[in-house]
Amino acid sequence: MDHPVGVAEQFTPQGRVLDLREYGHGNVNDTFLVTVEGAAEPHFILQRLNPRVFRRPELVMKNLRIVSDHAARRLARAPLAGRRRFEVPRVLLTRDGRDHVIDPGGSFWRALSFIDAAETFDTIKDAGHAGEVGYALGRFHNLLSDLALERLSDTLPGFHLTPGYLAHYDEVLERRGARPSPEVNYGLRFVAERRAFAPVLEDARTEGRLRERPMHGDPKINNVMLDTATGQAVALVDLDTVKPGLVHYDIGDCLRSGCNPLGEETGDWERVRFEPDLCRAMLQGYLAEARDFLAETDYTYLYDAIRLVAFELGLRFFTDYLAGNVYFKARHPEHNLVRALVQFKLTESIESQAASLSAIIRDLR
Repeated sequence: MDHPVGVAEQFTPQGRVLDLREYGHGNVNDTFLVTVEGAAEPHFILQRLNPRVFRRPELVMKNLRIVSDHAARRLARAPLAGRRRFEVPRVLLTRDGRDHVIDPGGSFWRALSFIDAAETFDTIKDAGHAGEVGYALGRFHNLLSDLALERLSDTLPGFHLTPGYLAHYDEVLERRGARPSPEVNYGLRFVAERRAFAPVLEDARTEGRLRERPMHGDPKINNVMLDTATGQAVALVDLDTVKPGLVHYDIGDCLRSGCNPLGEETGDWERVRFEPDLCRAMLQGYLAEARDFLAETDYTYLYDAIRLVAFELGLRFFTDYLAGNVYFKARHPEHNLVRALVQFKLTESIESQAASLSAIIRDLR
């Protein structure tokens, strides 16, 4: 493959690359922050897409351009009040007008605009932060609520379809088995006890109680950027997973990642807890932007979404551990097992608070 600097230079029609360094800590793509001398915008993001995850990267770029252009038009027609800003990353083109570069080694690279004076966090700081994260997801869904679904490609068939992940888990378990340990045995029992719950959202979609809309696909809290001066949400990034789907998967993923103060990378998995006060603040922020397009039946499945997505991610981590860590980047052989246990404990905490979480949802309707 080309050195990343050589690739970055193809996205710089003016100026020269001064610096390139790794940026963020995503589990899928390789991301770099590029600093350019003499350009109107001194920074941009350069990414190498993971071909094992995104097998049709050209469709990812098509969706990304459609979504960013549509959101930009909506924001131009109805600017936000006061000093509030909200941005959607723009696709940057090469000197010859392409939206990607394929290097001699076959790697697929793209460049995106950099959201300036903003930062991300791996865990929620307080209720105000939670409300801003909810706002960001609601604002994003609102901006895309009138985008025709047929314009978007399904870049990840099977993504956020819990029954499919369960079927894959069964295949991996049958093919490779599981080396017994207390943690593995706990995971095996945990999944077995919740198999019947896995299709709850897909059954509702099939029966017409929930309808598809544009969804982000991965709105965990470290994909929400906050203004460094005001603390307000200014962007929801990492748009590779945007596709037609159920916004309930987004809502559940956002709450799953935000209402666990220990974060999904904690090793102290037995102390993981879902915090209802953060849930209330996050849903308040979300619904302030989303009430206009949510239907009555959408509220009916909000608790199920919160519970299901925590279970789903735990199932995916657990399956990847059993398969030999082939999908998620792992820093050590047990990493994905620990990640799975965090999500399973979070699911248990959600289930133990079903009545109070359902009451929060009723109050906010």
